[in-house]
Formats: sequence, C-alpha cells, structure tokens
Amino acid sequence: MSVFVAVDQIEKVFNLSGGGQYIALKGIDLEIKKGEFVSLIGHSGCGKSTLLNMIAGLDLPTEGVVTLEGDRVTRPGPERMVVFQNYSLLPWMTVRENIALAVDEVLVDLSKAERQAIVEQHIQLVGLQHAVDKPPSQLSGGMKQRVAIARALAIRPKLLLLDEPFGALDALTRGNLQERLMQICEESQVTAVMVTHDVDEAVLLSDRIVMLTNGPSSKIGSILDVDIPRPRKRMDVVNHPSYYSLRSEIIYFLNQQKRIKKLRAKKSGATARHGLEKVNLEMGFVPLTACAPLIVAKEKGFFDKHGLDEVSLVRETSWRGIVDGIAGNYLDAAQMPAGMPVWLTIGGNQGTPLPVVSALTMTRNGNAVTLAKKFYDKGILNAADFKRMLLDSAEQEHTLGMVHPSSMHNLLLRYWLAAGGIDPDRDVTLKTIPPAQMVADLKAGTIDGYCVGEPWNLRAAIEGAGVTVATDLEIWDGHPGKVLGVREDWAAAYPNTHIALVKALLEACRYCADANNGEEIRHILARREYLSTSVDYIYLGDPNSHVCNIDQPMREYAHHQFFGDGLNRPSRTEHLWMMTQMARWEDVPFPRNWVEILERVCRVSVFSTAARELGVLDMKYHRGPIQLFDDIPFDAEDPIGYLNSLSIKRDFSVAEVAIDGRRPVTAG
Repeated sequence: MSVFVAVDQIEKVFNLSGGGQYIALKGIDLEIKKGEFVSLIGHSGCGKSTLLNMIAGLDLPTEGVVTLEGDRVTRPGPERMVVFQNYSLLPWMTVRENIALAVDEVLVDLSKAERQAIVEQHIQLVGLQHAVDKPPSQLSGGMKQRVAIARALAIRPKLLLLDEPFGALDALTRGNLQERLMQICEESQVTAVMVTHDVDEAVLLSDRIVMLTNGPSSKIGSILDVDIPRPRKRMDVVNHPSYYSLRSEIIYFLNQQKRIKKLRAKKSGATARHGLEKVNLEMGFVPLTACAPLIVAKEKGFFDKHGLDEVSLVRETSWRGIVDGIAGNYLDAAQMPAGMPVWLTIGGNQGTPLPVVSALTMTRNGNAVTLAKKFYDKGILNAADFKRMLLDSAEQEHTLGMVHPSSMHNLLLRYWLAAGGIDPDRDVTLKTIPPAQMVADLKAGTIDGYCVGEPWNLRAAIEGAGVTVATDLEIWDGHPGKVLGVREDWAAAYPNTHIALVKALLEACRYCADANNGEEIRHILARREYLSTSVDYIYLGDPNSHVCNIDQPMREYAHHQFFGDGLNRPSRTEHLWMMTQMARWEDVPFPRNWVEILERVCRVSVFSTAARELGVLDMKYHRGPIQLFDDIPFDAEDPIGYLNSLSIKRDFSVAEVAIDGRRPVTAG
C-alpha cells in the first residue's frame, strides 16, 4: 500500500518573548497509509497537537515537509478535517444547520438536494435524528462531539484529524462514541490521525500507536503495531492475547518518560569538585542481591570517600530500564548484566551500536535455574529429566523466563538447555520478564521456570512455588554476573570521575565479601528503596555446597562472589565468550572486528589504575581458561570455529560492526 501522508524530517521551533527559542519537535519522520488509524500518545508538552496541526495545515513546520498524496501541505483545506476536544459548534445553529454549513461551503458542485441528502445521511450515521433541530446548548457533551464528527465526515475529507475528541466526556459516553467512530472509519475506509492521552483508547482504535518522547526536541520514541484484527469489539480487544502486552508497552514508555523528566530536572550540569570532572551522578540498578556493591557504596560512604558526594541511585524495575537510561543519556552509569556492554556496543539495542565500556566486574555467580514445584513433584530434577518431560508432552507449550537477551541468565539458561539436548528456541519458549516479577508469574502458572539472580530463586523455594535445579556454580563456577557500565563518550569526558567510581565500588565489593558484614548488608538491601523484600530471602555468604541439594526443605541458593583474586578485573576472554553466545542464538551477528570491540569495551587500564590507588594490586588476576560443566573447551583464538563446533545453534552470521567510525581504543 502506497504512502498516503508523509511527515519528513519535521522540526518545529517557537520563538520566545525573551528572545530565546523553544524546539518543540525535532527529526519527526512518519508515513501513514490510506485507511490507517494512527494514534499519537505522550505526556503533555510532547508536541502531539503541534504535529497534528502541521498535518492539518493549521501551522507550518520550521524545517521539513508534510505531504498528502504527494502534495505539500501549506495551509488548511477541506480534504483534512479536524475534530477538536471543544466541539467548535456555532451556538445559534441547530444540529442540522451546523453540519449543513460545512457541506454547503465545501461541496458547492453538488445540487441542493444532494447536499441535503449528505447532511441527513451523516446525522443518521451518528444517531442524532431525534435532535436535528436542537441548538448545541440543548445537547450533552457526547451529542456535541457526534455533531462535530458528522460535520467533519460529511464533507468527505481524505484525512480525519482528531485532537483528544473524547477527553472531556464521561466514561460511558466515551466508550459509545469510540465504538461508533470505529464503525464509521471501517465502513467508510477513513484515514485518521488521533491525539490521545488514553492508553486503552489508543489500543482499541489504532492500527499503529506513535509514542512521542518528552519535550523539548520531542521525537518519536517508538511505534507500536496493533495486531488485533478488525472489526473490533471492546471485550474482544480486552481478551485478545496481545492486549495486555501492548498496553504494558505503552505504560512502560510513558512511565519511563515521566522518570526521565524527573531525572533531567534534578541534573543541573556537571559539578566539578575534588579534582573530579563530575561528582553529581545518576546511577541505575535493578533490585537483586547483586546490586549490593552499589547500595553499600552509597550507605557506607564509599562514594563520598572518593569525592563522589552527589550520587543518586535510580531503581529500575527491569534491565530494559537500564538500557533506556544509558541510551537516553539520563543515567551516568549503571549496574549491568555482564553481557550488556558488548551487546549495546555491537548494536543489540534496535540495531544501533552504542559504545559502552566496563572497567569493573562487581559480582560473579548469583544466578540459578528454578522450575515450578509441579515438576519436582513429578521427579524432574535436572536437564535430562526436563528433556524427557518435553518429549512426553510435545503438544504442550512450556515457557521459561529470563531477564534480558544480554544477561548471563539468558546465556546460561540457553547453554544449560542446549547441553541437555533441548533447543531453547524450538523446544521451549523463552520470555523476558523483570526479575521481581518471576515468582509471581511462576505462582500464576504463566511460566514453568526461570533463570534469575537471587533472591528470587530462594524466595520461590521458601514459598513452595519452585525448586532450584541448577545453580550457576554448577554451570560455570566463577562466571561474571554484574558489571559497571558507562557510555564510552561519558568515560572520555569524565576520566577521573570514572576512576573514582571504580575505586568506590571496588571498596564496596571488598566490604560485601567480608562475612562479618553480611547481616548488616542483608538488612540494608531488604529496605523498601532497594530490594523491598523480606530479609529472610537475602543471603550473601556461601554456607552450602556448590551442588544443589533438592531435598526438603529446599533452601539452596546461588552464591555471589564480590571480591577476590582476579574476580573484579574485566576479562576480554569472558566478553568474547558472551559475544559468541549472543551470535549463537542469532541475537546479534558475530562481529568480524571482535578484537577492536573487546579493546573498546574492556577498560583494564581504568581498573588497574583504581586498584593501584587502592593498594590492591597484589591480587592475582589470571583466572585460567573458561570451564563450563559440559567440558566443551572455549577457544578464544578461534571463536568462529568454536561456534561451528556447537551442535545446537542458529545459522549465525559474521559481519563487520561499524561503531561511529572511530578507530579502536587500545589504551584500556
């Protein structure tokens, strides 16, 4: 289907009374097909109505063009009718007269009888036959809006533009009008663009939902395709499998924009002090036991000690929030899954490379594979048992949760399944779920198990919802868990701050590793602003054996390693292994220039400087070869040969990854 409306590189700038300028919209690209219903959604001030007005021709862009069927839009016209929230009816005219005024003005080539027939047809279309001779003052809000819609449609516009048409109506009237509008648009094949703040309205009415970021310089943050078939009925939409995921996606976007606005309001530029280029940092974390070094650095004064006396910890519910925070440049640094710096750097996030560096491994291990209690009751205690169950119930779909494609949870779960002869993409379904939601989904039966960090495995066991069938100590003892991640351009702009941050967190890691501090840290982590869970679910030490004990009372948990010989130093070999696994499952291509990428991601020199200044360079750094439980050797000299040797994999690709045209950074 050809493009009907095209918005090409639109920018809108308003001149302010004081002589400054406000950039409302920047770089807006949008194509709308004939017959499509597109909604624009975003917070107040994001430029939704401004964009609608430019499509209508009521305002002109500062830069860029809007075209309708290839013709440039430069002024208002009857082929583009706008329905406003305030109805805009002439108070001295009746329903019929308000509609007839528009028809008589535009359809002048038709006879009087033909024009009258069109008026009556559209009065009937919106169900207002009983009120044709009433003025607006005698109509309800919903009836007035129906008159406005009938007037807009009666002149047979090519494009219907709606600016929050139902925003002032009560819920019942709004629902009835939404259904009426859907029916009209489907029967008449109307192309429509609607501004709305209502998430459910957007899902109900739209073919696509365009989500705009906060202003100034608002842009399109994301576009959602609504795959719910037409014709639609409200209850059918609510019961459709995609409804809640679409709704959740929009709400997540809007909540993120709200949080970004708050964070931007807090940031007042880089404050330099103590010989550091920047001391006011926003640092993201996800509520897991592995976030302990960040929390300890804040609570025990390690940030202050190293000159970072304005560090705010930003709690994200999921790793996606961390990605958005780093990509959007409103987080300075973040706790990340070990694979995320490489994943971002080679374009895992929407295919756009974002160079991210890591100079510190904050934790190792701490993850486990948990299956629902029903499997334990059937004697399913390991991967081999699980495979037999899958073969016996091939007609059933089994879903396992993981937290992010770049996380060790995903990579280790896939490795554990594949080593057991289970294809993680074909024999089961893997679903991305926020860590804190895992236990609830397990109890609800929407997933059959998961791989996640503590405390969510231990909590499932204590509450009788699941059983830990493998800790990551069994799968890969000593694998990197969580790392410090910052944007490459941030590290270049604030090199002394970067070293100070590594020093503060490295000291915090050492504090976490001291068994004498375990009880204190458990109670700090349990607090509402951090993990917000019972202290009974949080453990840092290592009282159990490395192999799961599935006997009752099933209190086995994964073990975190925070500090020790070679533990905190970033490893290029480990990042290379993670790169191979992401390519193995076709999440990203394997980069032909992998040596360059490893040099840019792993900032060993930053770690070494921080460790030297802390006086901990006496630690041994050599960790030996990567050794997983299936004894398949990892050849870091020939990663492609290693990939080819694996029996269960996708048809991975090899490609050069262009990272902003810069030469590799070799100093780190």
